[in-house]
Amino acid sequence: MKKKWTGERLETFVYGDSAVEHLHRYSIASHFIKDKIVLDIASGEGYGSAILAKNAKQVIGVDIDQKSVRDAIKKYKSNNLNFLVGSADKISVEDNSIDVLVSFETIEHHDKHDEMFMEIKRILKPNGIMIMSSPDKKHYIKLEKNNPFHIKELFLEEFEALASKYFNNCITYFQKCINGSSVIATIPDFKSINLVSGSYDDIFTKDFEPLYNIIIASDGKVDELGLTIFDGEIITDQLHQDEIDYIRTSTTFKLGSVLLFPLIKLKLIFKK
Repeated sequence: MKKKWTGERLETFVYGDSAVEHLHRYSIASHFIKDKIVLDIASGEGYGSAILAKNAKQVIGVDIDQKSVRDAIKKYKSNNLNFLVGSADKISVEDNSIDVLVSFETIEHHDKHDEMFMEIKRILKPNGIMIMSSPDKKHYIKLEKNNPFHIKELFLEEFEALASKYFNNCITYFQKCINGSSVIATIPDFKSINLVSGSYDDIFTKDFEPLYNIIIASDGKVDELGLTIFDGEIITDQLHQDEIDYIRTSTTFKLGSVLLFPLIKLKLIFKK
């Protein structure tokens, strides 16, 4: 039976833009975590923490949902990977114990934003790095005006002001999916992209507006990443395959196959 996705947490049976967007963010984080102690706030199903654990010294996934944590512990087993129950403003790890903290699509799910940042500062080591993403309210509201799981979305200016309040150095990136692939770039690089489209009838320039904002912040030096593109071909192919499998296993398809089988057999006989 085809599983239903609530939209609250990304699951590994979900294929599409959401999967590409999240995987691209984790690939960005991978540039900063080599041999580091990493904490993943709102780790959800656990796939992202498991990806980070391939290169990090240690990864701790934290989620407020107890069932998600239990399931992640069962599904992803590694000596350098652990999952804990906790909220964004109350994390059960020691002060100054984390090198890199990642938090993707979390802050908009609650309104304790200052409390979350104070907790992040508490657990990060001096000059530790925070990598956080959030939907850009200006553009996201055009796509989905009332996401039932979002409590307080942020405009770019609000997100940057919040990060700058707690960190000395912040770099902002824009993210947008296009035709199944994801683009992440600094604001100047993103704005320099000339997106064109069209057909045999006409070619025209399209607006290329970000859907998500990503901030990489630290009290120390922050290395700037160039423009990166996540090729969504594998995800898209799996999406299409899942749709085909779902159709083939549906009751309607099976019943149709039974009813048409005699006709197909007769057609093959007359062809001989």
